[in-house]
Amino acid sequence: MTGLISARTGPRHSLSASGIVPIRSLQASQLVARFTNPSFLSAKLCKARSLVAAAMEVTKDTSTAAFANHRPSKGLLETWRNADAVCFDVDSTVCLDEGIDELADFCGAGRAVAEWTAKAMTGTVPFEEALAARLSLIKPSLSQVEDCLVKRPPRISPGISDLINKLRDNNTDVFLVSGGFRQMIKPVAFELGIPPENIIANQLLFGASGEYAGFDPTEPTSRSGGKALAVQQIRQDNGYKTLIMIGDGATDLEVCNWSTPG
Repeated sequence: MTGLISARTGPRHSLSASGIVPIRSLQASQLVARFTNPSFLSAKLCKARSLVAAAMEVTKDTSTAAFANHRPSKGLLETWRNADAVCFDVDSTVCLDEGIDELADFCGAGRAVAEWTAKAMTGTVPFEEALAARLSLIKPSLSQVEDCLVKRPPRISPGISDLINKLRDNNTDVFLVSGGFRQMIKPVAFELGIPPENIIANQLLFGASGEYAGFDPTEPTSRSGGKALAVQQIRQDNGYKTLIMIGDGATDLEVCNWSTPG
């Protein structure tokens, strides 16, 4: 089984995908470590443009007990074992929180920004519009970003470190593909042992005195559809036959939709 696997996780969001069929959730295997949060419960595989696309949805019950006696299907485990690379979304996937919401709250603009984040996650507005709107409300300085990272360090989701170690042991490359900011993702990558060149994310810009000066619009993940293009570019640049994408929002689902005909 070769191609692209797109997965959706995260109990905070309820995006739907058509044709979801149940499978047994992840517990433990030679490759996959059991998650307390996020955890995967269902999937459907379909061939598309010589790729394999999978949409995965989580249960609303994310208690550990719900997953204690479940195991993934043999086919899904085989796909994971044979994957050349795995791309992870960061906010609410690798990390428990939405980084931009944490930064906004730290800077005193939490409520207004959270509303825009919800719109971006569900795809009701273009991602680039939501990103620009949120940053215009926050206008974070370099010192505020640095202070936020010190006082509110990113919280890694339970099980992610074990999973990435298993992938590394299996010689599977790992990438972080995010609509968040490199400045806030680099510490996460460092903690997980992911090289900085394997980060695809947005870049905050600052003036000579550290004042907020916008964001780099040339980053692919700064706009709707960009994450799908970034993942496909990773696959092409490295000659991967099988690449898995894990995420929880509309921009992650675009990776699956992009690889599905029609």
